[in-house]
Amino acid sequence: MGSLRINGKCPKGGISVSIVEVSAVTFAIQSFVTLFVIFDPPGAAPIFLGLVADRTPKERRGLAVQAAGVSLLVISIFAIFGQLILDYLHISIASLQAAGGLLLLLVSLELLTGKDSGSTQSKDKNVALVPLGTPLLAGPGAIVATMIFVQQVKNTEQAIGLALAVLAVHVVIALVLISSTTILKVIKEAGVNLVARIAGLLLAAISVQMLVDAIRAFIAQ
Repeated sequence: MGSLRINGKCPKGGISVSIVEVSAVTFAIQSFVTLFVIFDPPGAAPIFLGLVADRTPKERRGLAVQAAGVSLLVISIFAIFGQLILDYLHISIASLQAAGGLLLLLVSLELLTGKDSGSTQSKDKNVALVPLGTPLLAGPGAIVATMIFVQQVKNTEQAIGLALAVLAVHVVIALVLISSTTILKVIKEAGVNLVARIAGLLLAAISVQMLVDAIRAFIAQ
């Protein structure tokens, strides 16, 4: 990003256009769009519905906010300390991706088979932490993208822009997940079971793709 400052004057006063300020806004917009595509809130909604189908409407809304909050916390930690954590533990991005894929695969099998569905243990589990908050939302792709954006930050304005972009994405995630819960009021129990199975299928596909990408990364090393 450039640091050129262009100054111009008009009869009614001076106008100063800073390329740094414009670049900071552009950087924030680019960060928001990229992270929004990676997080894919509309794509996460069916999986969210499948995981919270047996909860009350109030619990669903609470879990939606919690999931977005957990994702924001994880992304923030990795944005600040991510490289240090990975270097200290000698963990590669590919290993992180493979672990996330395996975890999501286990959850997808539970959704597909209906295992633990409606049990006390299932209801007591906080799905907002795992797998919603991480690794579904704050997964390897989102973590890596955020770490790359952090490395590209050149000044305070860009840092603030990136922070606002990350926060805005998670606000959108919470709103999308909350609004998606209204569907469960319409489709009733049979529809809930169908959503759970579709969510399991989608989650299985996501987990397999994460494993495939991790294997490719291992081979390329």
